Amino acid sequence: MAVATTILGPALFSVGLTSPGTAYTDQVISVSVVKSREALDQSSMGDGGRQMVGGLTNVEVTATLLASNASVNAFAALVGTRCYVAARRSTGAISTDNVEYQVTGAYLESCDVVNASVGELQEVELTFTGGTLVEDTTP
Repeated sequence: MAVATTILGPALFSVGLTSPGTAYTDQVISVSVVKSREALDQSSMGDGGRQMVGGLTNVEVTATLLASNASVNAFAALVGTRCYVAARRSTGAISTDNVEYQVTGAYLESCDVVNASVGELQEVELTFTGGTLVEDTTP
Protein backbone atom coordinates (compact mmCIF):
# COMPACT_ATOMS: atom_id res chain seq x y z
CA MET A 1 0.00 0.00 0.00
CA ALA A 2 1.40 3.37 -0.98
CA VAL A 3 1.69 6.06 1.65
CA ALA A 4 0.81 9.62 0.67
CA THR A 5 3.70 11.99 1.32
CA THR A 6 4.14 15.72 1.10
CA ILE A 7 7.39 17.41 0.24
CA LEU A 8 7.41 20.83 1.81
CA GLY A 9 8.92 23.90 0.29
CA PRO A 10 9.10 26.69 -0.09
CA ALA A 11 6.82 27.34 2.88
CA LEU A 12 5.22 30.74 3.33
CA PHE A 13 5.85 32.53 6.62
CA SER A 14 4.88 36.10 7.43
CA VAL A 15 4.81 38.20 10.59
CA GLY A 16 3.63 41.71 11.39
CA LEU A 17 1.48 43.84 13.64
CA THR A 18 -1.41 43.39 11.20
CA SER A 19 -2.34 41.20 8.22
CA PRO A 20 -0.68 40.35 5.83
CA GLY A 21 2.58 41.07 7.67
CA THR A 22 6.02 40.88 6.10
CA ALA A 23 6.91 37.69 4.24
CA TYR A 24 10.08 35.96 5.43
CA THR A 25 9.75 33.00 3.07
CA ASP A 26 13.29 33.52 1.75
CA GLN A 27 14.73 33.30 5.29
CA VAL A 28 12.59 30.65 7.04
CA ILE A 29 14.33 27.31 7.66
CA SER A 30 11.50 25.62 9.53
CA VAL A 31 8.05 26.47 10.78
CA SER A 32 5.51 24.56 12.83
CA VAL A 33 1.96 25.39 13.81
CA VAL A 34 0.55 23.43 16.75
CA LYS A 35 -3.18 23.60 17.48
CA SER A 36 -4.37 22.26 20.83
CA ARG A 37 -7.35 22.37 23.17
CA GLU A 38 -6.93 22.10 26.90
CA ALA A 39 -8.63 19.10 28.47
CA LEU A 40 -11.41 20.02 30.90
CA ASP A 41 -12.83 17.46 33.31
CA GLN A 42 -16.61 17.11 33.03
CA SER A 43 -16.84 13.97 35.16
CA SER A 44 -19.82 13.48 37.42
CA MET A 45 -20.42 11.13 40.35
CA GLY A 46 -22.14 8.60 38.08
CA ASP A 47 -19.18 8.21 35.69
CA GLY A 48 -16.91 5.18 35.93
CA GLY A 49 -13.90 7.18 34.79
CA ARG A 50 -12.80 10.67 33.89
CA GLN A 51 -14.82 12.32 31.13
CA MET A 52 -12.92 15.04 29.29
CA VAL A 53 -14.13 17.80 26.99
CA GLY A 54 -12.10 20.25 24.92
CA GLY A 55 -11.66 23.73 26.35
CA LEU A 56 -10.30 26.82 24.64
CA THR A 57 -8.21 26.42 21.51
CA ASN A 58 -4.56 27.31 21.86
CA VAL A 59 -2.02 27.79 19.10
CA GLU A 60 1.75 27.92 19.07
CA VAL A 61 3.80 28.92 16.03
CA THR A 62 7.52 28.23 16.10
CA ALA A 63 9.83 29.34 13.30
CA THR A 64 13.57 29.23 12.76
CA LEU A 65 14.96 31.77 10.33
CA LEU A 66 18.29 32.78 8.90
CA ALA A 67 18.84 36.13 10.51
CA SER A 68 19.67 39.44 8.89
CA ASN A 69 20.12 42.68 10.81
CA ALA A 70 16.87 44.01 9.34
CA SER A 71 14.81 40.92 10.25
CA VAL A 72 16.23 40.63 13.79
CA ASN A 73 15.51 44.33 14.39
CA ALA A 74 11.95 43.86 13.09
CA PHE A 75 11.37 40.81 15.33
CA ALA A 76 12.90 42.51 18.36
CA ALA A 77 10.46 45.40 17.89
CA LEU A 78 7.57 42.91 18.13
CA VAL A 79 8.66 41.48 21.51
CA GLY A 80 5.93 42.00 24.08
CA THR A 81 3.26 42.65 21.46
CA ARG A 82 0.35 40.74 20.01
CA CYS A 83 0.84 40.35 16.29
CA TYR A 84 -0.27 38.58 13.13
CA VAL A 85 1.44 35.38 11.95
CA ALA A 86 0.67 33.35 8.84
CA ALA A 87 2.14 30.08 7.62
CA ARG A 88 1.32 27.59 4.91
CA ARG A 89 3.07 24.56 3.47
CA SER A 90 3.74 26.14 0.10
CA THR A 91 3.87 29.61 -1.44
CA GLY A 92 1.29 28.38 -3.96
CA ALA A 93 -2.35 29.48 -3.85
CA ILE A 94 -4.36 28.91 -0.68
CA SER A 95 -6.56 25.84 -1.06
CA THR A 96 -7.84 22.81 0.86
CA ASP A 97 -4.47 21.16 0.05
CA ASN A 98 -2.48 24.30 1.00
CA VAL A 99 -4.22 25.69 4.07
CA GLU A 100 -2.97 29.03 5.38
CA TYR A 101 -2.87 29.12 9.17
CA GLN A 102 -3.46 32.72 10.23
CA VAL A 103 -3.09 33.76 13.85
CA THR A 104 -4.28 37.16 15.01
CA GLY A 105 -3.18 38.32 18.44
CA ALA A 106 -0.24 35.92 18.72
CA TYR A 107 2.11 36.94 21.53
CA LEU A 108 5.89 37.11 21.01
CA GLU A 109 7.58 36.89 24.40
CA SER A 110 11.24 37.03 23.38
CA CYS A 111 13.74 37.19 20.53
CA ASP A 112 17.45 36.34 20.55
CA VAL A 113 18.99 39.49 19.11
CA VAL A 114 22.42 37.79 18.94
CA ASN A 115 22.74 34.04 18.45
CA ALA A 116 25.87 33.26 16.47
CA SER A 117 29.07 31.25 16.43
CA VAL A 118 32.24 31.79 14.44
CA GLY A 119 31.88 30.39 10.94
CA GLU A 120 28.12 29.85 11.14
CA LEU A 121 25.12 31.70 9.82
CA GLN A 122 23.13 33.47 12.50
CA GLU A 123 19.70 31.97 13.12
CA VAL A 124 16.79 33.27 15.15
CA GLU A 125 14.03 31.15 16.63
CA LEU A 126 10.67 32.73 17.32
CA THR A 127 7.79 31.28 19.31
CA PHE A 128 4.36 32.90 19.12
CA THR A 129 1.68 31.74 21.56
CA GLY A 130 -2.04 32.27 21.86
CA GLY A 131 -4.28 34.30 19.64
CA THR A 132 -7.13 33.45 17.35
CA LEU A 133 -6.44 30.79 14.71
CA VAL A 134 -8.11 30.82 11.30
CA GLU A 135 -7.53 27.95 8.87
CA ASP A 136 -8.03 29.67 5.49
CA THR A 137 -8.77 27.45 2.46
CA THR A 138 -10.18 30.18 0.22
CA PRO A 139 -7.91 31.32 -2.64
